[in-house]
Order: sequence, then structure tokens, then C-alpha cells
Amino acid sequence: MGVIEAHAVTKRYQSTLALDRLELDIEAGEIYGFLGPNGAGKTTTIRLLLGLHRPTSGTVRIAGRDAWADPVAAHRHCAYVASEALLWPSLTGAETFEYLENLRGGCDRAYRDRLIERFDFDPDKKIRALSKGNRQKVQLVAAFATRAEILVLDEPTSGLDPLMEAAFRETVGEARDRGQTVFLSSHVLSEVEALCDRIGILRAGRLIDEGTLAQLRHLSARTVEVSFARDGVDIAPLRAVAGVEVVDAMDHHVALEVRGEMGPLLAALTGLPVTTIDSREPSLEEIFLVHYHDGAGGPTRSGRAGSAAEASR
Repeated sequence: MGVIEAHAVTKRYQSTLALDRLELDIEAGEIYGFLGPNGAGKTTTIRLLLGLHRPTSGTVRIAGRDAWADPVAAHRHCAYVASEALLWPSLTGAETFEYLENLRGGCDRAYRDRLIERFDFDPDKKIRALSKGNRQKVQLVAAFATRAEILVLDEPTSGLDPLMEAAFRETVGEARDRGQTVFLSSHVLSEVEALCDRIGILRAGRLIDEGTLAQLRHLSARTVEVSFARDGVDIAPLRAVAGVEVVDAMDHHVALEVRGEMGPLLAALTGLPVTTIDSREPSLEEIFLVHYHDGAGGPTRSGRAGSAAEASR
């Protein structure tokens, strides 16, 4: 049983279907990335996890507690970082930390001090004087200092500069080492790719794919770039290889997309005057775009919008 569970969860706002039979099962200690464009249902999912909205049907459980029926017990296990920091403008950062600590009933003060230093934050300034990025630091420091079992993070690095994004990644790594569970909703795909154990992709309220990065790559093409010793090389043998698509051919260079094993392509290349071969797996950004290539919800370039986990079985 996971520490975050959603089973057959549907949420309607009058005539709008925000979530359609959502299934989540996130294990303790897992870093789970939750992806989707604006309007896909990510914020609705988080509101359901936090017990702020009630599902139209289905159940949402946090640490074994029903998020709607028993929110106080569920919240004892959670800390939350919102995409927009709505804080008390007349308080200083230090006063905000103290208030949130008292509200929760304690925190790891020594770790909080370390995080204040790591995020280069001045706790003596009033919230009203802080930039968006510095207000976000208040949320991050307060949430991680709780040492909560479950961290729900909604666009947590919004407004942070690259140095502070690196500090965030370090802090998430420490949470993983402690066995904390992180639910990370983010538009920063490189961040999700670097941090997450598993990734779910949401489109129009439906979870259209889920798995490890390796499983998600199973349905996407590998990019192979080949350079030849001269121009005008006949690449017809490459076009004839099953699972190989020529996406660009110019002068003495060809770019290919390969699905399946590399062996047949390498065999076809042995008869050609190859000078270099560069092969790379698809990035998370490329995988994400594949799933949104057909915005109408039809088959994607990978052939379907099903689960990569299913494809790997």
C-alpha cells in the first residue's frame, strides 16, 4: 500500500471534467514527478491530495488516511509548497518560520538554519520586501524543515535562479536519503528528469503514461546521428531497416530516429563510409512532447497513449 493513493478518482466542476478515473500509488521514499500542461488537472489533483476539494467519485488516501474524510490526521504526515507563496506581508521571514513551526507543532530547527544558509535567505526582511523567488524560499525552508513524511511540491522552484535550483535539488536528495516521499509537480522537465524515480504524465484529466524514465523511453525513439567520409552516400539501406526513420539528411550527415534494437541499423552502416556515430536516448522533454504531439487525444507518435509500464511487461 502506497503512502499516496488515488483510486478511480474523478472530479467534475459542473460541466467540466477535471480528472477522469485517476490512479496513483506512490510508495514511501519515492520521488514522483507529475507532469502536464496548464489545464491538465495537476492542481486539481493536489487539492484533492490536500483535502481541499472532495472527489466526485473515487478515493484519495494520504498515509492510509482519507484525505477528505480525515484531513487533520492526513495533514500530520504532509508538508506543502504552493506554486505561489501567499504569506503574511507584515511578518519577517524569521517570524513566519516561527509561526509555521508553532502551527505544525515543531520542526528541525538545526536543519532549518542549514537551509536558510543554503538558500542564501535573509530571515530578517519582511515578506512584503521579498522578491517572488525569496518568498518561495520561505516556503521551501519551512516545508523541508518539518521533516514531514510526505512533501507535496507544486512548481516549487518558481522564481528561483539556477543556483537556488541546485540548492533545491540537493535538498530533495537529502529528503530521499531520509526516506521521505516527494510528490513533485513541475514544468521544469530537466528537474523532474534529474530527481524523480517515477513520472506520471497527465493530459485532459487522464494519466496517459507512467513509469520510470527507462520505461517511458521504451515507447520513444532513440536519436542517432551519423557522419560519412564524403557527400552523396546512398542511405537507401538505412531507410530499409525496420524501426528506423530518416528525419534529416544533408551533405555528409544523416539524423535518424530508431525504435527497437540498434543491431540491424549497425549492420546496415557497416557497408557505408561512416566516420562518426552519435547515439542518445530521448530526454524527458522529448518524451513529453511525443505524448502531446496529438493534442486531440489520438495515437501519439509512439503509437498509443498507454502506459510505458505496460509496454515493459
